[in-house]
Amino acid sequence: MPMSDYLQDAVGNATLRNTSYTSPAAVYASLYSTAPTESTGGTEITGNGYSRQSVTFSAPSAGSFSSNVAVTFTCSGNNWPVVTAFGVADASTSGNILYFSGISGRTVLVGDSVVFDSGNITIQIT
Repeated sequence: MPMSDYLQDAVGNATLRNTSYTSPAAVYASLYSTAPTESTGGTEITGNGYSRQSVTFSAPSAGSFSSNVAVTFTCSGNNWPVVTAFGVADASTSGNILYFSGISGRTVLVGDSVVFDSGNITIQIT
């Protein structure tokens, strides 16, 4: 899963320039109708029951981190745009995207849920 420019710069500055980086107290899974890139935020889903969901990760194994909780997003009110990507952000609203990945486009109708089972979100630090 690619790292955003924001996080690449923060990690590089912390490790190579002795510039402190304060890790977030929590991280949140997010969904997008237009995928983020390393330098852009994409178009996050809004309204109709959508909110970022808290996610936690296991200790790394060979640089790989896996979610250790299920993450569920449920649509209510009106249908969502087609979901094409998800990400991990450092705040429940606004904030910075840390990691992101495209997914197969998924139509989400009222009452549908997008579920990532425990272990299904994996971040490989390379």
